[in-house]
This record gives sequence, structure tokens and C-alpha cells, in this order.
Amino acid sequence: MRVTALAVALTGVASAAMAFDWAIPDWLPPPQVPGDITMSDDLVDLGRHLFYDQRLSADGTMSCASCHEQARAFTDGRAVSVGITGQAGAFSAPSLANVGYLPTLTWANPMVESLEFHALIPLFGEDPVEMGNAGREQELFARLMEDDFYQGAFAAAFPDRPQADLFTITRALGAFQRTLISVGSPYDQFVYEGDRTAMTAAAVRGMELFFDHRLECYHCHLGLNFTNNLVTARSTMPETGFHNTGLGATGGIEEFTLTPRDQGRFRTPSLRNVALTAPYMHDGRFQSLEQVIRHYAAGGEAARLGQPDPLRDPLIIGFQITDAEIADLIAFLESLTDEDFLTDPAHDNPWPVDHPARSGAAAP
Repeated sequence: MRVTALAVALTGVASAAMAFDWAIPDWLPPPQVPGDITMSDDLVDLGRHLFYDQRLSADGTMSCASCHEQARAFTDGRAVSVGITGQAGAFSAPSLANVGYLPTLTWANPMVESLEFHALIPLFGEDPVEMGNAGREQELFARLMEDDFYQGAFAAAFPDRPQADLFTITRALGAFQRTLISVGSPYDQFVYEGDRTAMTAAAVRGMELFFDHRLECYHCHLGLNFTNNLVTARSTMPETGFHNTGLGATGGIEEFTLTPRDQGRFRTPSLRNVALTAPYMHDGRFQSLEQVIRHYAAGGEAARLGQPDPLRDPLIIGFQITDAEIADLIAFLESLTDEDFLTDPAHDNPWPVDHPARSGAAAP
């Protein structure tokens, strides 16, 4: 019975994803979509408007895009993100490129497994405060429904419950974020589309280094999303990976598993568009790709200081690398930049320049 139930559930998830026109290449499977969500253009459009609406925050100063800017591959350029009260969070805002293919949605909480659940954290979280809506949920819903656009948009996306509430807001946001698919980089053109001119000679040399056993990069940064965290509409089971990379950091998934050996283990980030997502690591400690490479070459921060972290991943053992090889490796990482993704009008701010959504003011 359990196997049958699982098969039915997976069939529902796959069907929810396959029915929507994702406008993706044939070699790429669609993202996984929860079985209770029907992807539609109206739902995605509603989510896009919500994503860019500063009225989603309690004081009207912050939208989802405040921490996830399209030009930065949907990151914010800060070491750690800051909420409406000025309180700094503990983590760097991760890129949302291909976020629909990630089975876990935070650096260190393995239990946040859906975009819909994750949306509740910035919207209503209290430690840290991000958008500041805790205890003010009804104010948020009423504020949105004062706008004539939302009255029509919620009705179009949710004919059976045409109101702003926790269900409709989180599902619309999740739908839009699943469409943030980035697979048009020079690397993709070279590897998947067969264009042997798409990558420079330096980038090709860097790719050979990246996939060489000497550096071991590819053991954690692998597959279509350059991370060992992956789920697609065709997956039978999600792949998840959290690692201690020798940063000497506390916390990590240990705070949730309560297992001492999990201290300092954080989710492997995707490397897509990585040249634009500095600063790096979960706490934004490194400003450049060169610093990251030299960190791994040393075998981790603690190893560089002569005290290797006993909890670091066994693959973080260090390696010898020349300045020329570092330059080639960076050239390869830069080849993962998808310029079209950064400027795609389907992903940018849909609100008119003078609209209250851009200022957080009440709707006229």
C-alpha cells in the first residue's frame, strides 16, 4: 500500500509540472510542482507581481526582490541580508536561479522543502525579522486586496478562493519562482547545445580542472545545477547535500538534527551565475572567487591556520594550484553566467514606475 501511495503521489507531482509550458530546452526536465498546485500563466503573473511588491512588508519598504535582484542572479550583494528593522540575518541571500530544482530551500534547515513553506519565513519570521508581518497577517491581506489589480489577479489565479491569504500568496510566489530557470550560459551552449565556440579556451581549460580529481570540485557541484541538491518532475527521490567545507563555522544543520558531527554543515549552493553572486559562502565571508578557490586549496580556513577542522568533509583536503590555473578556473565559473536570464523581461518588475507597489504606499 505504501509503495502504491508513493507512486500515486509522484504521478500527481509530475503531472502538475508537465502540463505547464515551461519554455525550456528538450534536455531539461521541468521542476517538481506540488500536487495541489496547477501551474498557469495567471498564477505565475500573480506571483511575479507579489514578488516585486513592497507592500508585502509591514512598513512598505521591502519586497522579495529587495534581497533577490534579477541583475545579481536574484541575490543582493550583501554578506547577510537585512530586514525592515535593520536587523541583520545570519545568512547570505542565495540565488533563486533554478530554485525550483532544489529539494531544500535554506542554507541550514533541511526541513524547509517547498517554496510555499519557505515563503512564510521572510514574510512572518521573527528571528530575524525580515518583512515583519508576524501578528499582522490580516493587515497584509487587506492591504493587498485594496488594489484593483489584485482583486482581478487573485480571482483569475484562484477562481475558487479569490482572496489574498496564506494559501494563495505562498502558492503564487512559489509558482513564479519555479519559472526562474537559468540554462542559457556559454557552458550550456557548449555542453548541451553542441556549440564548440561558446566557451573560451581559458574556460575550457578551467572546466577540465573543475572536473579533475585533483581539485574535487565536481563531487559536490555536479549535474545540471552544479550542486548535489536536486529534484525534478522526473525524480523518484530528491538528492540532498550538506557539507562542512572547513570554514570553522558553528551551527549548520546540527541545530536541527542535534547531531554533533553535523556542526558546520551547510547546503551546497548552485554555481550557476556564480560570478555575479558575491560575496560567497553561507555567511558571505569571501569577496571573490579567487578567495574561495584559495580557501579550498588550503584545505579549509582552519587548515590554513594550522588547525584542520576535524569535522570538515573528507574531500576538503587541499591541493596545489598555480595562478594561471586559478585564472582558468575562474574563466570556467564565469562561463556559467546566463546573460539572458539576468535581463529576461518575464522575470523583471511588472509594476509601473509610479505604482504604489514600488513605494509601499496604500493603493489609490
